[in-house]
Amino acid sequence: MTTDREIWQLRLYVAGEAPASLTAFANLRDLCANHLGEPYRIEIVDLLVTPELASEDGIIAIPTLVRRQPDPVCTVIGDLSNTKRVLAGLQLQATAAS
Repeated sequence: MTTDREIWQLRLYVAGEAPASLTAFANLRDLCANHLGEPYRIEIVDLLVTPELASEDGIIAIPTLVRRQPDPVCTVIGDLSNTKRVLAGLQLQATAAS
């Protein structure tokens, strides 16, 4: 069902199958399933394959998550294991009381 809500566009920059990259992706999937009530799209950018894309979002460390839509653009660096920090970095509030 299509709504008038904007689709969340998330881009996760990783380095191949490094442990931190795999952890970040798993944590992002969990975070979206548990806290993002709106439609979303996750794009994975492997900087070992396409390093030139790092400059597009000013990436200086990996893994890095970039919320490209909705505005404003937000960035969170790390393996996304600290849910409260990630939610704050994405300017989201937890859907469940903590």
